[in-house]
Amino acid sequence: MSTIPRQDDAYVRLEFALDDGICRRAAIGLVVLATDHTIEHEWRKLLTQDGVAFYESRVLNSPDITPERLAEMEARIASAVALIRPAERIDVVAFGCTSASMVIGEENVFARIREARPGVACTTPITAALAALRALGAQRVALLTPYVRTINDYMRDYIEARGVGVTRMASFEHANDNEVARIDTASLRSAVERLALHPDVDAVFVSCTSLRIAELVPELESRIGKPVISSNFAMAWHALRLAGVEDREPQRGRLFAL
Repeated sequence: MSTIPRQDDAYVRLEFALDDGICRRAAIGLVVLATDHTIEHEWRKLLTQDGVAFYESRVLNSPDITPERLAEMEARIASAVALIRPAERIDVVAFGCTSASMVIGEENVFARIREARPGVACTTPITAALAALRALGAQRVALLTPYVRTINDYMRDYIEARGVGVTRMASFEHANDNEVARIDTASLRSAVERLALHPDVDAVFVSCTSLRIAELVPELESRIGKPVISSNFAMAWHALRLAGVEDREPQRGRLFAL
């Protein structure tokens, strides 16, 4: 068997330079529920700014949306965050569950995140939604959810305790997170438009990271003449702002135009 003689010049070690990579402006970490079908899809559409990247990790959860099941996630948050770009820069970490953020408590969520990422800026869907409503000047909000009544009542009280009135509520009252992700756009459009009809509504907040609403926001705002935000929509905006990315993008909706 013959072999080709090895020549010293047949292999070249190349010089190279490093740049700041795809996250030169912002590196955002995202903790996604194991059962979530939607948030990554919507964030890929929303976080397209040059120099911005997000990196996700999943956390184990039950598909049953009950306070008891939601509370179980707290002990798993830090280990999920630890998997996001270990030893590399992360500017913001977002925890992707609206209802769990309230049941566990925003500050407790932040504390668990910072066990893995000390000092990092943090957000959750409810943190972001409240920041968005304040930025939009909305004092009276209509709340649309897929949750059961006990969680809806808890959410109303939680929001009102933080200075925003919940004047209207509507819910699909479905407790299976896997199926919530399949509620169709016609159902969502109809529900938002119905809530927005009332004069005591300044804005509509669609709560739940599984509901597929972010791409409908510009169309809905045009139809109803009022701001519309959702869990994923608000949290993407808030994560960008926390990371120092201030791009105005009115084509995405009123919130991103601020």
